[in-house]
This record gives sequence, structure tokens and C-alpha cells, in this order.
Amino acid sequence: MASTGIWSQEGENGRDDSDQSHNTPRAWCQAAQKMTGDLGSKLYALLNIGESEKTASDSANKVEGQTGKCDCKKPCDCPKGNIDLSNLYSTDLLPASDGDQATITFLQEVVDIMLAYVVKSFDRSTKVIDFHYPNELLEANNWELSDEPETLEDILLNCRTALKYAIKTGHPRYFNQLSTGLDMVGLAAEWLTSTANANMFTYEVAPVFVLLEYVTLRKMREIVGWPDGQGDGIFSPGGAISNMYAMLVARFKKFPEVKEKGVSSIPSLAAFTSEHSHFSIKKGAAALGIGTDSVICIKADERGKMMPSDLETKIVEAKQKGLVPFFVSATAGTTVYGAFDPLNDIADICKRHDIWMHVDGAWGGSLLMSRKHRWKLDGVERANSVTWNPHKMMSVPLQSSALLVREEGLLQSCNQLHACYLFQKDKHYDLSYDTGDKALQCGRHVDIFKLWLMWRAKGTFGFEAQIDKCLELSEYLYNNIKEREGFELVFDGKPQHTNVCFWYIPPGVRCLEDKEEKRRRLHKVAPVIKARMMERGTTMVSYQPQGNKVNFFRMVISNPAAAFEDIDFLIEEIERLGHDL
Repeated sequence: MASTGIWSQEGENGRDDSDQSHNTPRAWCQAAQKMTGDLGSKLYALLNIGESEKTASDSANKVEGQTGKCDCKKPCDCPKGNIDLSNLYSTDLLPASDGDQATITFLQEVVDIMLAYVVKSFDRSTKVIDFHYPNELLEANNWELSDEPETLEDILLNCRTALKYAIKTGHPRYFNQLSTGLDMVGLAAEWLTSTANANMFTYEVAPVFVLLEYVTLRKMREIVGWPDGQGDGIFSPGGAISNMYAMLVARFKKFPEVKEKGVSSIPSLAAFTSEHSHFSIKKGAAALGIGTDSVICIKADERGKMMPSDLETKIVEAKQKGLVPFFVSATAGTTVYGAFDPLNDIADICKRHDIWMHVDGAWGGSLLMSRKHRWKLDGVERANSVTWNPHKMMSVPLQSSALLVREEGLLQSCNQLHACYLFQKDKHYDLSYDTGDKALQCGRHVDIFKLWLMWRAKGTFGFEAQIDKCLELSEYLYNNIKEREGFELVFDGKPQHTNVCFWYIPPGVRCLEDKEEKRRRLHKVAPVIKARMMERGTTMVSYQPQGNKVNFFRMVISNPAAAFEDIDFLIEEIERLGHDL
């Protein structure tokens, strides 16, 4: 299977099980060499050196003698690359006196290391992972922290080593656990965010970022379907925390006294969620003192969708036991099957029983961006709160998770404590833009700029095209394996999301007549194939059991770099690695 574009000069099978770190110059080296200016030369130098052999001094030697002037803002004649980082330490960088050029040289080297990694991440002939067992990595590298500082040259070597063994999550053949690839604009935004190093708690320290969060959350609420984008929201460190926020706010809405008086002041509560829902619902209940036993799991049908009839039955039973139902979490895109719960039916039940309806759309919420697929979330506009993770289907770099709340001011009332050293009442600007008091955190990372900048770069239609493509690829995979010998789908029918769940049944297992022996053997197949994938570095795809079903592959497609050829490769690679089992 030939690679495309500038990688077409590589091996035609798209696979290389040998060490990727040396041998002849590769196509990506040649591409880097064609780039103009200092960046092209340095990138070529980095790419053309064996990873296991190169050091920071090698890189410095490659650029020695270049005549380009430095970019420091002071009059000087220092050419780039002539600073010896082997004799410098972090104390020689800014804010050290005359640390400008050392800082520029060091950071340019770091950027070059990252750029080389980015280029290789999209080269199908490179490994997805250079796998080593934990004890091997510990023995081969000195990770211990010392009392004495290391030189900047050593620090650059540490950076190279970290990326050498990192998983290339942007690789077109990395399909493990909701990977979303590597977006260049999002990456640039993350670099800029770290450079600004702002905190999201007040407008005075993060004015632009606070306003961008305000604008983006309003847009997301409009897309959910709340009139004029009304309501509130917050970006949190992942979908699990967003779901916990929803449970926290739902409890406060029903029993506001719990904030001051604690759980002993309120009745025993009951929350409801699908048996296929994310584990974070129970984790949130544990963290909030509600208890995991108070989370009642609702039956799902054979496709993984919550059954409304069982939900209503369980609510009535909970009331009869003296519990107070307060929270129902519907799932839009379950983790394993990619199922979408029937939101309108669930909303009807919540309305009848006066229960807060939450939609966990961490995985499937981004389908709201697609005119072709948003029908799968019909009824989401009736929810009281919604979790939506742009760091999944929208490919925003980790982390980017939003909790959207329909009632404005509820987050603030639930969480505010009026800390006078941050949220003074006599500031000279509109205090509603100080967002920190509606969050559980004090320090809060700037997650918004990545999403906002990517949205500006792609437009809503760009995100739509990206999402539609991933769903098209999943349908392609489904169509290719549903009748293929040796493959068996976990459930009948086309998947609702990009999750394609299937077994690979090797020739030695297909002929077994003893059903229990066949199940026992089949349970071991996926883990062995996955281990072989990782050891060879060719691809990665997740697996798991579900209920009474033995281990099966769960293929999820959310990486925009993936193409039809990568789906073909995955199918053939599973067969190649598992034919002897």
C-alpha cells in the first residue's frame, strides 16, 4: 500500500518493522532539505541523524557556521548556532542578564526537535510507537533527579529522548482510545497559551482568553439549541470533571442548603445512568459524597442505548424506597459501542418526575457540528446540562472539555465563595467576566484558545467536514469486515458513531466446535494481537470485554489524518499478526 504526497518515496507496503532511527536518508529528510532558510537546514540535520545516536551537540555542529543573524532585539553580530549549549545552564537563560541569545538558541533547538517529531508523526513508514517494557526504559535511561543542574545540551537530549519513546498519537495509524490526531493550528495555540502562562480566574490576568471563553461557550450553547445561546458554562480538565460539575449543580438546584450544611442536611439521593455509561458518573457520586450505590444503572438494549421503560421503572422504585431522584445522565456516544440514548424519551420522563437531565456528550457531542449526523442528538436542547469534549471528535489538543448549563447564574451560585483577594467588589470593570468563582478550581488552565483558534481556522463547516469524514471511514471499515472471513461484528447493524466493535477469529479458532473452548481461546486473541502491534510499532487499536462478551476490538476513528488506506492496513495487519493464534 503506497503512501501519498511527499512520503511516496518510502516503502510501498507502508510498514517498516526495523529500527527507524538510522540507515539511508528518508523522504521526509529530503522534504526538509528542500525547505528554505535556517529552519529547513536545521530540520534536515535533525531528521537525518539516527535518534539513538544524536545528541544536542550533534545538532549544534550541523548548524555551526551559518551566517544568519540572531533575532534578539539588541544590536549584536552573533550568528545563529554559534552558542555552545554544553557549557550553559538554565541560569544562563532569561531573565539572566544578557541571556537573550542563549534563550533564543535554546528555544529554537527545542522547536526544531518538536518540528522533527511532528513531521515524522505523519509519515506512514515510521513506527507508531518505539515500544520498550518499563524495566527496559528504566535501565536504558537515567531518569533520576539530581542535586546538581544539567547543561542545556543535556536538557535538549532529554527532550529528544522523551519524544523518541512517546506514542505518535498524530500518526494516521494510531486508533487507540479516542485519539484525535495532531492539529497544527491547535498545536500552535497550545504553544502560545503556554507562552502567555495566564490563569483563567479573572479578567484582569487573562482578558483576551476570558472573552474568548465567553464567546465560544455562547456559540456552543447556540449549537446545542438553547435560544440565543442563553445559559452558562465552564471549561474543565476533562469530561469526567464536567460530568461531576453537572451532578454538583443538579444537587444544588434541588437542595441549595447542601452547600453550607453538607450532605447530612438533605435526604438520600438517587442518580440514574445507563449500564453502558462512562465510569465518571459513579466517580462523581463518590467524590460528592452521594455514594456509588446511589447511582442506579439502567438497562441498555442490544445496541447499547438506554431503555426508557426501565428508567421510569427504576425512578418509581427509588421513590418507593424513600430516595429522592435528582439526576439522570443520558449518554450521547457511549464509550464502547458509540450508542446514543433516546434523549427525547428521557427528557419526557425527567419532566414528569422533576429530575435534572444531563447529557454526557463527551464523545458524541461534536456530532452537533454536522448537519448530516446531528439528528442522533435530537432532544439535547431539552437537557439542563451538557458535557461536550472538543478534544475528541474535533481534534483540539488535550485538554478541552466544556460543561454547558441551561440556567444562567447557577454555576456561580453553586460554587462562589467571594474570596476577597481575587474577586474584589470594587474593580473598575464588569465583574461578571471574573469566571474563577464559578469553578471548583482556583488555578485554571487556558483551554479555550486552542478551540477558538481552530474554529477560526476551519470554520464550522471545516469541523463538519472533518467529522463527516471520520464517520465515513468507520462506515467503510464496517462494510469491509461485515462479510469478511474471520471477522465477526459484536452487534448487528451499522454503528451510530465511529465505534466499530468486532472480533477477529483466527483460522485455528474458527473450526472449534466446543463453544466454551472457543470463547476461552477467542478471549485471548485481541490482547495478543495488540501486544504484537505495539512491539512492532505498526498500529494501535484498543480492545475490551463487555458484559458477557469476550475481548473484542473497539475501533474508533477520530484522527483526521486517517485515510481509507489506513483502514485497509489495519484489517490486513490484524490478519497478519493473528493468523497463527
